[in-house]
Amino acid sequence: MICQKKRRPIKEEDFSAIVVPSMRGHGYLDYTVESHPSRAMQIMDEFRNHEMLCDVVLHVTYKDKTADFKVHKLVLAACSPYFKAMFTSNFKECHASEVTLKDVCPQVISRLIDFAYTSRITVGETCVLHVLLTAIRFQMEEVAKACCDFLTKNLDPSNVIGLSRFAEEIGCTELHLRTREYINSHFNEVTKEEEFFSLSHCQLLELISQDSIKVLCESEIYKACIDWVRWDVETRAQYFHALLNAVHIYALPPTFLKRQLQYCPILSKANSCKDFLSKIFQDMALRKPLPPPPHRGNHLIYVAGGYRQHSLDSLEAFDPRKNVWQKLAEMGFPCSGLGACVLSGLLYTVGGRNLSLQNNTESGALSCYNPMTNQWTQLAPLNTPRNRVGVGVIDGSIYAVGGSHASTHHNSVERYDPETNRWTFVAPMSVARLGAGVATCCGHLYVVGGFDGDNRWNTVERYQPDTNTWQHVAPMNTVRSGLGLVCMDTCLYAVGGYDGQTQLKSTERYNVTRDVWEPMACMNQCRSAHGVTVFQCKIYVLGGFNQEGFLSSVEYYCPCTNVWTYLTDMPIGRSGMGVAVTMEPCPGILPDEEDNEDEV
Repeated sequence: MICQKKRRPIKEEDFSAIVVPSMRGHGYLDYTVESHPSRAMQIMDEFRNHEMLCDVVLHVTYKDKTADFKVHKLVLAACSPYFKAMFTSNFKECHASEVTLKDVCPQVISRLIDFAYTSRITVGETCVLHVLLTAIRFQMEEVAKACCDFLTKNLDPSNVIGLSRFAEEIGCTELHLRTREYINSHFNEVTKEEEFFSLSHCQLLELISQDSIKVLCESEIYKACIDWVRWDVETRAQYFHALLNAVHIYALPPTFLKRQLQYCPILSKANSCKDFLSKIFQDMALRKPLPPPPHRGNHLIYVAGGYRQHSLDSLEAFDPRKNVWQKLAEMGFPCSGLGACVLSGLLYTVGGRNLSLQNNTESGALSCYNPMTNQWTQLAPLNTPRNRVGVGVIDGSIYAVGGSHASTHHNSVERYDPETNRWTFVAPMSVARLGAGVATCCGHLYVVGGFDGDNRWNTVERYQPDTNTWQHVAPMNTVRSGLGLVCMDTCLYAVGGYDGQTQLKSTERYNVTRDVWEPMACMNQCRSAHGVTVFQCKIYVLGGFNQEGFLSSVEYYCPCTNVWTYLTDMPIGRSGMGVAVTMEPCPGILPDEEDNEDEV
């Protein structure tokens, strides 16, 4: 046995003999034990489990179930504003040793109490809604957020409408917002589920009135309304006209609208609706200037391919509002001198060539990019390869105009029918045109300028699809090839190009009604073989080429002020790319999305 020396109690006067050595200016120590809060909560949880120092008993009743929980007021008040008010205000519960909670499941309360002490919560599909409701009732925001996260991760087309209505009813703003975002991004899948057909006409009207819905074509909105009415025709046919007023009718392809007027059984029972659609279709058929339909969802400027020392296979999308570029699925083969257009929300690229040290091959390819899936599909090729081809869309068909193959410059024009996946020749132009500007305006196809191998043109031809004929209209004031041409507010804008001696920065506008070209403000840079498109009532030009080399600059033109403004630069300068505007890719389809964005 080891003997220990017995110590006497230490007295205060004993400290007077202790000399504290000098700390050379370090007279104190500030030290934090990081594990202290969690350790303290762990000990409090042990006190709860052993019913030590508990100062309140919760009597929980729910239908025929009852349970008692001994807890610490301080712990509950620390994580719940509801209990904080109960235990710190002038309520009778403030000093009570027992509190009754009615109409709440004891098992759920047990989980919330566990969370208060441990910061951990476990939820599953069988209990998550009960836990969410109770967490909202007792203002435990962290638990409510955990439930919302679980529900969001498990959203699918079959349950999202029910969860959206549930979230709205209980006032859970975050969950309601996430469900609406899911519905908007997966509209097509959602409208095929039974929950969709349980919507009231007011709920459906509210849903389709949102411009944030992501659909490739407005026909998808129209079809969803038709399917909803068909579910109970006798009761719902009366609401069809109200639903049509929420559909962007002018955005429907004329061929689709024509088929609906001919064959849709719902329209045959609703004369007012049929008359309404017939009037709009007549306006389309007569080529009247139509109001531009608002877009569904966010739209981006897509840039496909191009040339910089060699042909490129890239696809990028630019958001002018955020000044952000996004890399998307590559085309699958390098291509420059291609045309691009959008039909029913899909991005099509036409023709071009693969030019590199190892290759110089013209292309007749037709490729289709789907922003819903971030995937490319190869479709029927052109009848003849076309480099530096012009592209336009009329009445649901794509037109490929001019271009070249080897030393041959084309005056021929082909039309693509997406329903049959076939190209057919239509009437040729009066002259061959490579690098011409092509745009659709008031139901006609305009072809402007270009190069036939010997001559550069300022002439303009207009194609009428109804008669399959070409007609000359007023020529431009300037000879241009490699120009950009767009239509905005029933006017054509010819931008930049090459006159045979130098690249141009000039812009001129064609008034369709008066058959007159007039000069407009010049761009900040000369450029040819650039991309040009219309985005939110402004004209955007991207890249191109001039005496200084390949351009990366992006500038836009505002017709209200007649001013060009520099905006940003492309990730790399290039020329000869295809440019068009359509909906942004759906979230979740792009790998490593954060790595795909470059702010400029």
